[in-house]
Amino acid sequence: YACMLLADAGAEIITIDRLDPTADSSKPYYKIQNRSRRSVAVNLKHPEGVELVLDLLRGADALIEGFRPGVTERLGIGPEACLAVNPALVYGRMTGWGQDGDLAERAGHDINYIAIAGALWAIGRKDEIPTPPINLVGDFGGGGMMLAFGVTAALLEAKRSGTGQVVDAAMIDGTASLMHMVYSFHEQGTWNENRGDNLLDTGAFFYEVYETSDGGYMSVGAIEPQFYALLIEALGLSGEGLPHQMDRSAWPAMKERFAGIFKAKTRAEWTAIFENLDACVFPLLTPFEAPSSPFLVDREVFVEVEGVTQPAPAPRFSVTRSEISRPPSIPGADTDAALADWGIDEGRIASMKDSGALF
Repeated sequence: YACMLLADAGAEIITIDRLDPTADSSKPYYKIQNRSRRSVAVNLKHPEGVELVLDLLRGADALIEGFRPGVTERLGIGPEACLAVNPALVYGRMTGWGQDGDLAERAGHDINYIAIAGALWAIGRKDEIPTPPINLVGDFGGGGMMLAFGVTAALLEAKRSGTGQVVDAAMIDGTASLMHMVYSFHEQGTWNENRGDNLLDTGAFFYEVYETSDGGYMSVGAIEPQFYALLIEALGLSGEGLPHQMDRSAWPAMKERFAGIFKAKTRAEWTAIFENLDACVFPLLTPFEAPSSPFLVDREVFVEVEGVTQPAPAPRFSVTRSEISRPPSIPGADTDAALADWGIDEGRIASMKDSGALF
């Protein structure tokens, strides 16, 4: 994902891949995160394969790897070996637990990283078990985005000083960073240790998801007084002696009342009611409805590449326009062309294929 972000923004990236025996060249390759870059299939257990990678790094700005700690060192392409051939190289490393620490050698997945980092506990409703937010928080938010940010920052430093460095991006570190606001609110006394009791964790009736009569849902986020006033008006509650918005003792009863009101109309009816109101109320769409939503079509949030609908590049720049330069490549599909463009002689490519260093 970090490489997808960088490639969409204009970085020229080669992916060093293994062959994928399940790939079908007759249809688009499904790994959207591999878009905008080419794939070279290299045997990293062959000395010539390792030598090739080191040669490529002589003209590269960065390398990104996602193995467990110590794997690239054993392969011969660890930070020491790579920085020796290119002292200005940025060496980005992506792991769940980090390059050191008690858990560095342990296996894990997103659910484990966000559990240990304290984020998973906070996601869920009152008196219910925590709900894993798919793998957005650890893998992509705390992991891939942090790695892309770290590599970019290190590239700026390398451009200034000519000195490269290692970027140790750990999903537990990134997840903890994402939780900074909860720690701030807790210190201020406005976030307690009971899940589902707080402003942004479904404790508040004005920051909640409500079911509609047709089984759809509406998202309500009317925190500020001016938005809340419009919400109350649209729900037909103006003029009633309602408790103060921030009276936490009234939140459960108000939530029940809101639930009854929203259940009286369909999602489409509520969408129409709030369409032109700044009340912070919008329909909850599935991932498969979102691409055709008028709200998102207008901004071109999603695009289609060779028949595959996918998120458009983000963020957007005023001068250097991001774009999807190519669909995902089947592993090894670009070996000859990509290596030739990076200055590798055709004869060497052919020889390495014969020796088994290239697939």
